[in-house]
Amino acid sequence: MNSTSKKHIALISVHGDPAIEIGKEEAGGQNVYVRQVGEALAAQGWYVDMFTRKANAQHSQIVEHSPRCRTIRLTAGPETFIPRQDIFGYCNEFLEELLKFQAQAGWQYSLVHTNYWLSAWVGMAWQKRQSIKQVHTYHSLGAVKYKSVATIPMIAGTRLGVERAVLEKASRIVATSPQEKDHMRSLISSKGNIDIIPCGTNLHRFSSIDQYEARQQLGFGTEDKVILYVGRFDQRKGIETLVRAVSQSKLRGNTNLKLIIAGGYRAGQSDGVEKDRIERLVGELGIEDITSFPGSLTGDILPAYYAAADVCVVPSYYEPFGLVAIEAMASGTPVVASKVGGLQYTVLPEETGLLVPPKNEFALAAAIDSILSNPELRNKLGFRARARVENKFSWQRVAYRLNNLYTDLLPESAKVLEQASA
Repeated sequence: MNSTSKKHIALISVHGDPAIEIGKEEAGGQNVYVRQVGEALAAQGWYVDMFTRKANAQHSQIVEHSPRCRTIRLTAGPETFIPRQDIFGYCNEFLEELLKFQAQAGWQYSLVHTNYWLSAWVGMAWQKRQSIKQVHTYHSLGAVKYKSVATIPMIAGTRLGVERAVLEKASRIVATSPQEKDHMRSLISSKGNIDIIPCGTNLHRFSSIDQYEARQQLGFGTEDKVILYVGRFDQRKGIETLVRAVSQSKLRGNTNLKLIIAGGYRAGQSDGVEKDRIERLVGELGIEDITSFPGSLTGDILPAYYAAADVCVVPSYYEPFGLVAIEAMASGTPVVASKVGGLQYTVLPEETGLLVPPKNEFALAAAIDSILSNPELRNKLGFRARARVENKFSWQRVAYRLNNLYTDLLPESAKVLEQASA
């Protein structure tokens, strides 16, 4: 490869490894987004290198996903897991390793798409060293997040400064929903260029099994009322509200309830601590007999859980977009979600699911019960949910729009892509 014949772009996700197993600590929606966007852009002719921090000495430095797309793990700090709030001190080392890799490869990247504020800092520092266009996706806004937590971390001031700087200086910002764009404008800055391009999902993967088959595979009965949560163990995800809502539903006399709380965790780390707390709460509320914790759901097992569920609940206190919501919708499963952030964009109330106020266990219980008690409503919402995802949220559609954005920023790229694809 050489820089004159092919177009190379870099995606940076410092703390979220695109090649890692989803569901582990720090492995969630951002990892899925970067990996799927990278692969879909490669299919459109771009050469995509996805840079992340090496968090395990046993991991390969380079993982090839396709002939044009790969993950490159850079050593920045110890090769072990580090919580995201402690990574910033290694960002300069990360940049130096990235530039060293680029020099050894012998080409220049024409554009960098950064993800999360840590990567934004790397991208802006890179621009001071070389001529490169920067596109940025936030995935989470500190200005919103810090309103929902009791303790503000020491890194908060640095994060807020970086988030403001990248909005004002990047070539383009990608907001994943109109609500996220509104937050940027009202809470961060009136400056900067923002495009709204949502996240996507794999339409084929999440329609590969029907509810009957899925229940047979997972051992659920036809009369079971399956309530599903998928995501990290994090207090901001609202799992406590869901657990209390299901307890309310059981107290009202609802029978055959099955609550599935799916997500990976590490003993002793923040997600492991939260998982233990939720498990204790389940015991205190007396619903341990109807609750299960299957751990991280990978491969074909995740689509089976979505298909088996009567309802998928996304009870987050803050969610810029909510990939779980559209994965469930792609599976034909209605969603009950908090009326926050991008969930107000992905879930259309009374059409593809129901929205409720965050942190309100009684409203959440009522919404869940309304779907569980009405199979006709459940089927109608599920059918419309699938149709909405097909129309708006495929990864191919997302990559097509990003391709147009990149091409607009790099006018010469269209001709190069034609040559590379020939």
